[in-house]
Amino acid sequence: MTPRDEIQLVGGLLDLPILDCEGRYCGIVDDIELADESGAPRVSALLVGPGAYRGRLPRWAFALVRRIVGAHVTRVPWSAVKTIASAVELDRSAGELGLDRFEQRAERLLPHRGAL
Repeated sequence: MTPRDEIQLVGGLLDLPILDCEGRYCGIVDDIELADESGAPRVSALLVGPGAYRGRLPRWAFALVRRIVGAHVTRVPWSAVKTIASAVELDRSAGELGLDRFEQRAERLLPHRGAL
């Protein structure tokens, strides 16, 4: 399926894994941003990150999530979506889209030991 095909937004996109153009796992689709273009709503972006849970969790649960992992949201433009199947495949790298934020943070915090 391509981004131009009709899809069921909730069942077809939410919680699907996201892979960048290099096949690297980049998270999951946490929410969807819609734009109203001449009376016809269209997907304008995928929202990734704990801040996107705000509309999907009770207020108390989101407060807990925000306290533990923060509330940032990465907006992935719909134009970056290449295909949609068992995962959302992107035509850009995680770095270009800002989806490697947690990996960069972990690399700074965790020591490199062993075979790495």
